[in-house]
Amino acid sequence: MNFQIDNQLVDSVELKCLVVSRGLKIDKEVYQKCGKRFRIYPNALTCNSFKLPDGTIVMATDLGFHLSTLSSMFSWDNLKLFKYMSDMTTDYRLSLIDGQPTLVFKGTPVTPVELMPGTEFYQQKTSSGMPYAGNAVLQGCDWVAFQCLWPCDYACAGKPCQFCFSGGQFEALAKRHKPMPFIPSPQDVSEVVLYAVEHDSVNSMQLTGGSTFKAETEEKYITAYMQNMLESGAREALKGELLLYITPPERHEVIDRYFEMKASRIACSLEVWDDKLGESITPGKRSFTTKQRHLDALTYISEKYGPGKAFCNFIIGLEPFETLKEGATYLAERGVIPSASVWMPFGKPVNGSMKPASLEYFRKTKEMLAGLYLKYNLEPAGCCGLNVCVERDIWRQAAGVSCC
Repeated sequence: MNFQIDNQLVDSVELKCLVVSRGLKIDKEVYQKCGKRFRIYPNALTCNSFKLPDGTIVMATDLGFHLSTLSSMFSWDNLKLFKYMSDMTTDYRLSLIDGQPTLVFKGTPVTPVELMPGTEFYQQKTSSGMPYAGNAVLQGCDWVAFQCLWPCDYACAGKPCQFCFSGGQFEALAKRHKPMPFIPSPQDVSEVVLYAVEHDSVNSMQLTGGSTFKAETEEKYITAYMQNMLESGAREALKGELLLYITPPERHEVIDRYFEMKASRIACSLEVWDDKLGESITPGKRSFTTKQRHLDALTYISEKYGPGKAFCNFIIGLEPFETLKEGATYLAERGVIPSASVWMPFGKPVNGSMKPASLEYFRKTKEMLAGLYLKYNLEPAGCCGLNVCVERDIWRQAAGVSCC
């Protein structure tokens, strides 16, 4: 399926990359008329999304609400905001046309879209009183995600990944000597999962936290969450996958225990392959963990548990295509899935830039990853895919598989 954007035809994966990387404005009428029946809320913490006609899930980041949230998180002054204000614009809108939610580009309708079913997820609290909103999100049709369950030591030490919103928050709090955000308990996490499965048809989960200086600290966190999920029935309730994002440990038997506790796949994400860019964009990972430790852990997983059990995320749009291809190829040849999250530059500049990648870059990346997935028989996780990640969308398109 193709769509018209600036006199060019783009497919659904390319359109997703463009919208995710540039954000959009959502008309008030959409919130007012659709907010009670669908999952579309004027709150940056609710992870709004929509479906293109072929089932591709697209993150719907309303720039107005997103930027106000970032301002409160980072306490940016007006001067800093003004410096980047010219970059904080978008030609994409979500509007109602004849009652139908429609993606619009420069005033011209591009395609009708489908909103997700309404939910009471974000109004819930766990038995301990922890609100779901701000601690977990629903992604697309299938996923509940815990994107930063505990603070990142690297960010608190002044070396966050530049693109990471949570890392920026931790760094800002540490600089002001303020308390870190609340850490959900294992029981909190299990309760959220069970609710999402029962009430929102979720079947899969993402579990991740901040990088830690001491491997034992992260191991303790993850083990507690995984063990509680096994004991509470939350893991059994997930009929899809449990993706575990970890800081690569030096002792690989730690990884074995995670698989024993029913992790489906494990990520040790470099985010950027280029060494020079990696040192500036992901300084903590390169300084404290090292690239080699990531590669050693990923190779260990693939060799012991088989191709596709390990994956490594790349933030698409941060580095030249040539080094991205080099890294993706290196991993795919070793049975590791190179996954792809589209960089959302608005509000969080990287190396002084907020310029998103071009359509040509996205197209080349899509074609490159599709070739690797098919050549090495690597199928990314999920059914319809995730809001910002495009690896499942690329694989579905290349393999000719429709959304479930």
